[in-house]
Amino acid sequence: MKNDYKDRIDKVIKYIEDNSNQKLNLDLLAGVSNFSKYHFTRIFTSIVGVTPVAFVNQERLQKAVYYLAETNMTILEISNQCGFETVSTFNALFKKHYNKTPSAVRNRVQKNSNISSYFSNKLEDVSPLEDYNRDGKNELLKRAWKNMITIKELPEHEVAYVRHVGSYLDTRVAWDKLVLWASQQGLTPKNYQFIGISLDDGNLVEEYACRYDACVTLPSGFERYEHMKHVKFKTLSGGMYAVYPYYDTIEKFVLAYQNVFSLWLPNSDYDADDRPCLEFCMNDPASDKEGKCKVDLYIPIKKRI
Repeated sequence: MKNDYKDRIDKVIKYIEDNSNQKLNLDLLAGVSNFSKYHFTRIFTSIVGVTPVAFVNQERLQKAVYYLAETNMTILEISNQCGFETVSTFNALFKKHYNKTPSAVRNRVQKNSNISSYFSNKLEDVSPLEDYNRDGKNELLKRAWKNMITIKELPEHEVAYVRHVGSYLDTRVAWDKLVLWASQQGLTPKNYQFIGISLDDGNLVEEYACRYDACVTLPSGFERYEHMKHVKFKTLSGGMYAVYPYYDTIEKFVLAYQNVFSLWLPNSDYDADDRPCLEFCMNDPASDKEGKCKVDLYIPIKKRI
């Protein structure tokens, strides 16, 4: 099976290389790839190894080194030519990446004729994870994924939720508030489902700013009290999902996302859809004898065209 995901990422990389001097944003690059805007960064990062933003900056910095070594353009002109919004942004990123200022590099050109190649460290053709099922020929691996991933159609869910902002490892406070409220309403894990939603991609958003919703499903006709301080209400979209079962520590849960997005999804017949992933909580880690969480991770998907 042709690795369509690699071809689409290669198309993005080529676009970045040809247009790095232009204004590039995630919506534009997601459009080039024809991937979901919601999941584009996670897919790109899982295949390339760096975020789209980091890759764009690397490409721009590599071109900047060439201009510094081979032209008489001013620092400002180079900054503009390489697509940086401001010269201060250019200087800061350059120093962070090469541990030298652009001016310092230029001053050393006459002393070292090979400085351009020394500093550029140009990325080789970026190759994704060389998974051995790239051509879909490994039947053992295909069977393993088939036994692990289940495709399900979910209806819409009306939920109450408590929002947490901060590390995804510290969501317990939100869950404690929600569980207390839910028990007061007669909603328990025995008759209603608890769902977590990690709203932000940790590759894009600093850990302290990540948003997470701890949710509980509501019975039909449930009377909402919109004025409540902590508990809010919303509707979760239904549709087709790929379900990946996980049972391990909370700290390793991020690997469940990586496994699905970097290993299963590229070799499947599906694309990620523009809906958030849903984390159906199947146990309370605090009550688990090994302290592990049991989660069914629902990845929103659509048939690949």
